[in-house]
Amino acid sequence: MTAPETPASLDAFFYEAFVEEAERLHHHAAQAGLRIGATTHTIQESGHAAPPAPVISIRTQSRLMPDWLGQSQGLLSRSTGYDHVQAFRTAVGVGCPPIGYLPLYCARAVAEHALLLWTALLRRLPRQLAQFDRFHRDHLSGRENVGQTMALFGVGHIGHEIALIATALGQTVLGVDPVQRHPDITYVAPEDALARANLIVCAMNLTDHNRGYFTRERLALATHKPVLVNIARGEFTPALVLEAALDNGTLSGVGLDVYHEEPQLAAALRAGQTTELTPDNQALLRLRNHPNVLLTPHNAFNTAEAVERKSEQSIRTLLHFQNTGHFLWPLPNA
Repeated sequence: MTAPETPASLDAFFYEAFVEEAERLHHHAAQAGLRIGATTHTIQESGHAAPPAPVISIRTQSRLMPDWLGQSQGLLSRSTGYDHVQAFRTAVGVGCPPIGYLPLYCARAVAEHALLLWTALLRRLPRQLAQFDRFHRDHLSGRENVGQTMALFGVGHIGHEIALIATALGQTVLGVDPVQRHPDITYVAPEDALARANLIVCAMNLTDHNRGYFTRERLALATHKPVLVNIARGEFTPALVLEAALDNGTLSGVGLDVYHEEPQLAAALRAGQTTELTPDNQALLRLRNHPNVLLTPHNAFNTAEAVERKSEQSIRTLLHFQNTGHFLWPLPNA
């Protein structure tokens, strides 16, 4: 691996920047007069022994190294969720550098990805693809969106976009959220939502209080064998729980874009070395072959439009940080 550019030569360094994102970041940085570096790797995969720039930027899979703290002026997470960097700030305490995030760039993109997953599962797309070679249509009868009841867990920016799409398709949306900020949403208790749902969509913010939210006991409250889609954080839906729910008929399908223990899973899959995965991630690999499961590589945010917004907002907030010492969208207080 080539050595990173020296800290003196860069204003910021971006980890976990896939090809299209890196291209747009360099474009906007050049227009703004910023010098940046980028890699597709996480911090731990990069081999960097020290921060390559005064400001570093990550997504959700990099593990932050405490000994980098004194060498970094700021940290930008290019994500709408911030649990991973909030935990870092809590652990560091006094002296933690400013941390920013990007809450506004991908709500529509993620909502449409949720739509992609749930509609594909309602229409049994994995089975349809598997049966094409025999042109065989038995047991492929799917369901239409109109008339379905969605239990929507988490109605923030992304959740509200999901609700708008689902309502436009003729679904009844039941919102579950302790903060009832949207007057056009019907909010109910989680038990009521699960009892009525044909479809469960998870769009919650991860906190210390809701990890592992969808337990076997909670899913057992769903009486209509719903499809479950998670585009929020994988910690809500451990694979072992989902595997059991599919096997016993509690769920009729599962669509995931996020994963429990995702940093380990992603690194192992990229390296082609999956023999040392945890039991939960081994269960996830078994789910790849289930006829009613769709797994995508934490890619819900990834549209051309959202990548452009993310790149522009990243460079804009870096400029703001250089001028003021604060990010445009600072990490909320816990």
